[in-house]
Amino acid sequence: MKRVTGIGGVFFKSEQPEKLKKWYWEHLGVTPDDEGYVSFEWRDKEDPDRVGMTAWEVFKADTNYFDRSKSPFMINYRVENLKELLNLLREEGVEVEDKIEEASFGNFGWIYDPDGNKIELWEPPED
Repeated sequence: MKRVTGIGGVFFKSEQPEKLKKWYWEHLGVTPDDEGYVSFEWRDKEDPDRVGMTAWEVFKADTNYFDRSKSPFMINYRVENLKELLNLLREEGVEVEDKIEEASFGNFGWIYDPDGNKIELWEPPED
């Protein structure tokens, strides 16, 4: 069974998220879309007609989205078969949150590494 298939996103906290986003845009060309989100598009190695994306986002320093982790960052990994993977990780003794979020843009689950860093697992939709 495949586990992680790539990086789905990189998220980090900032005391001044809009100022930091502007810095990344001005100096590194990290350009947000009309809604303020940054997505790096790429093509699937095994299926070049399939377009994928990696998200990049700066969150407010007081966000609770990373809770209970104390880290100022969170990595989102693309996975296949999220539910099966979460069950396997539980069997292996990994700490897994008891919820799965289902959305039109994919399904999400969360785990914690041994240092307490929250990790987001994302199963993209088929299309």
